[in-house]
Amino acid sequence: MIAGLKGRIERTLGDAVLVDVGGVIYRVNTSAATLEDIGQAGEDVRLFTHLYVREDQLTMFGFASADELRLFETLIGVSGVGPRLALSILSRVRPEALELAINGENAELLATVPGVGRKTAGRLILELRGKIVPSSGGAPSVPSREDAEVVEALRSLGYTTAEAHGALVRVPRDPELTVEDRVVAALRELAEA
Repeated sequence: MIAGLKGRIERTLGDAVLVDVGGVIYRVNTSAATLEDIGQAGEDVRLFTHLYVREDQLTMFGFASADELRLFETLIGVSGVGPRLALSILSRVRPEALELAINGENAELLATVPGVGRKTAGRLILELRGKIVPSSGGAPSVPSREDAEVVEALRSLGYTTAEAHGALVRVPRDPELTVEDRVVAALRELAEA
């Protein structure tokens, strides 16, 4: 099994990256988050990979972090979720926000992903609740009341639930910050995105 690739980025596509590894160019399907993180053509890259094998296809999926690969493999283990839908989920929702959505039973956020309706979102939550743990190895985190207030404030300003959660996970977890301070910090994150 191929566990990873290390090479030079030949070219990026909308949903994949072409990686030159010793003269052999691999097409590696990936998420939008990984495409943002890996760099431009000509730069060196290291990807954690999953080789998807079916009788009529061999498809490689790769990610910038081992955590994102772990989430991908967890998602494709859910009945009705194939690799394309798992990539769509990881492209729309950052791993940290996905963990919060699953453990906080936020079907609304998951339903914002194209191809995921309320029924699939509910199945994801049911099958993955408690199985997605933070990379630190601690207990799964559950969004706090303050997190919910920040998300609601951002939604009232016109941001989608996915955008609000994405910005929230990038705001430092400082107990000294008030809800208002966290909203301002999240707005800064959204402005930089």
